[in-house]
Amino acid sequence: MTDKDKKGVIGLPEPPAEILVAVPKPKFDWKRLIFIILGLAFFSTIYFMPPWKDAIDPSGKAFPLSQEGKGAIALFLMAGIWWVFEVVPIGVTSIAIGVFQSLFGIRSAKEAFKDFMDPSVMFIFGSVVVGLAFTKTGLTKRLAYKMLSLVGEKTNMIVLGCLVVTAGLSHFMAHTAAAATVYPILLAVYSLYGEGEKQTKFGKSLFIGMAYAAGAGSIVTFLGAARGAAAAGMFKEFTGRDITFFELTKYMFLLGWIMVFVIWAYLSIFLKPEKKVIPGLMERVKNLSKRPWPHDKERKTCDILCYNCGYGHVFEVLYPGS
Repeated sequence: MTDKDKKGVIGLPEPPAEILVAVPKPKFDWKRLIFIILGLAFFSTIYFMPPWKDAIDPSGKAFPLSQEGKGAIALFLMAGIWWVFEVVPIGVTSIAIGVFQSLFGIRSAKEAFKDFMDPSVMFIFGSVVVGLAFTKTGLTKRLAYKMLSLVGEKTNMIVLGCLVVTAGLSHFMAHTAAAATVYPILLAVYSLYGEGEKQTKFGKSLFIGMAYAAGAGSIVTFLGAARGAAAAGMFKEFTGRDITFFELTKYMFLLGWIMVFVIWAYLSIFLKPEKKVIPGLMERVKNLSKRPWPHDKERKTCDILCYNCGYGHVFEVLYPGS
């Protein structure tokens, strides 16, 4: 009997070459199904209800609600339920709005789907792409490290620095786009906190503060949000007076930045970071900044394209129709 045969008889059997473990069967999400059906039930109930009574204003004039108007209300409730309870991806709900409008005659297919290619939507899309380009070329980390080198190792000052960067960017791009641009910067900052993916008050103050600061900074210029231009148009309609680009900034600059510092004070009290300082942060930032950066040609190209896009947008706002 050979040594190999003896091992097979006396010892334990040799392990198999490959061990396959059965994948656990995912549980069926009944909650998700319930809210999908609930949204469809709201839509069907309201859309197929008998005509509603006319609305009467104080002067006695009647305002009938058309079937298309009733369908719009039904669609709003259905989309609201799906969005709030996240039963399907947000993009699916958005596409479903256009599909339901065309299927039930609320609006024509051309009108319903044209909104998806609205210039404001494409601007936000383009700004998100710019943010991705910043991440790809390392510009987000460069901005994060530069900001950290200025504010130091104190966590409350780091939060303030992030709020200032977000508010400053929202002067020159849509606040949603500014948030999308800053998001990877905050991820780079939070990675230096040393808590991994664990939820912390410092992390909450960074990302909640980002959303608040983007809104506060967006009121300073017409570039920050569409509501500024809409408000200026309504003001002109009521008073006959134009508000220029720099006139808005003159009146809103102080208010916007006061809001930024109020937000910082609020977060410092109610979401006070667990650590007062991040020990050794400045040394780590210094070492990381010295590393050679990849994609140097791509970074320079990204800089040039972003500067040109920003200049073109400002020029369009200052000199419309030119």
